[in-house]
Amino acid sequence: MPKIRPLSPQRLIKILEKTGFKTIRQKGSHIIMINDKGTRIVIPVHPGKDIKPGLIRAILKEAGLSRREFFKILREG
Repeated sequence: MPKIRPLSPQRLIKILEKTGFKTIRQKGSHIIMINDKGTRIVIPVHPGKDIKPGLIRAILKEAGLSRREFFKILREG
């Protein structure tokens, strides 16, 4: 399985939206997303900065997404 590479916050948000998460609000430089089960995810959005692999792994774990699902969605769009 390939390594998780840094992603822009916008790309990670689009991936989470494809899995059922919706943006509910933004406070400062953080976007808060929630899904139908009530799982809440916080995405840091700092201009010009990518999200590092360690934080992406933590967000995927919190969202209940496997690496396999993540890479499948990443390849699709």
